[in-house]
Amino acid sequence: MTAHHLQASLFAQADELRLGPLTGLRRTPLGTGAWIDVLPGWLAGADDLFEQLAAEVPWRAERRTMYDQVVDVPRLLAFHGAGDPLPHPVLAEARAALSAHYADELGEPFTTAGLCYYRDGRDSVAWHGDRIGRGAREDTMVAILSVGAPRDLLLRPAEGGGGTVRRPLGHGDLIVMGGSCQRTWEHCVPKTTRAAGGRISVQFRPAGVR
Repeated sequence: MTAHHLQASLFAQADELRLGPLTGLRRTPLGTGAWIDVLPGWLAGADDLFEQLAAEVPWRAERRTMYDQVVDVPRLLAFHGAGDPLPHPVLAEARAALSAHYADELGEPFTTAGLCYYRDGRDSVAWHGDRIGRGAREDTMVAILSVGAPRDLLLRPAEGGGGTVRRPLGHGDLIVMGGSCQRTWEHCVPKTTRAAGGRISVQFRPAGVR
């Protein structure tokens, strides 16, 4: 392939990377004041973005103490605080679009972006709510854009009882967890023995929510 053709194909891929309208969001009430909004395929060209983020983000491997042992966190992490440049312009565009769409309901913009890289089915995140900071006592929102291969996101009531909600997310899908969701529900990405490609989730949060 000539350099000219290669350059043309790269520009064509970049042109395909675009966000759709948020008017297609569909809300599901979970109970106890919690809800989720879901929009499949919000970001077109998401697989190209996955490849770029996987290769270029300065991923961090963490170790944590668990049951008197220091263990590897089973995913790679990156965090961009308020004012930090995001690793791709389309992520800044996504954050601005979400802030505008939810302005009246949330009352403040999304300001931070946390990235998690699930390399294969062995990577996971345990049951939790985003309760560090204001999410422990106030209603808030966490918006997650997923690129790469789909992985299941599970939600369940924090107090037990009730059923588990399962949403496979990847290839540009968007989920927004709102209301009391971080306090009254938990979510996780479980390990899987099925063949699973890599997935990166981008979590947009308001200030003071982690």
